Amino acid sequence: MARSLDGLVLAPVADQAPGQVGTRTRFSYHEQGGVIWAEYTGGDVVRGHLVGTRAGDRLDFRYVQLKTDGTTSSGHCASQVGETSDGRVRLTETWEWESQEGSGTSVVQEVAPG
Repeated sequence: MARSLDGLVLAPVADQAPGQVGTRTRFSYHEQGGVIWAEYTGGDVVRGHLVGTRAGDRLDFRYVQLKTDGTTSSGHCASQVGETSDGRVRLTETWEWESQEGSGTSVVQEVAPG
């Protein structure tokens, strides 16, 4: 199993569609006993939260966010935990909106120290 996500800050490696999570978004992860949660903000997201579970190297969670235009949205994500070539945590994600149309894939990884 990859190391704990607790206390890690992760960021997307690429921008998604306008009005969604992007490279300026930061996720602050927590993990305890198979439960994961995170707060996120940045870019078009004023405040976001995710909560779910971890089983080995698989995450399954729901997310909800408030955007700068005052709208809210929510969805579901399944992620595979891995590592970058320099040992940082990387999540390969498959997500789907539940409050609107749309789905896709994305990669977030631990922000490099410094």
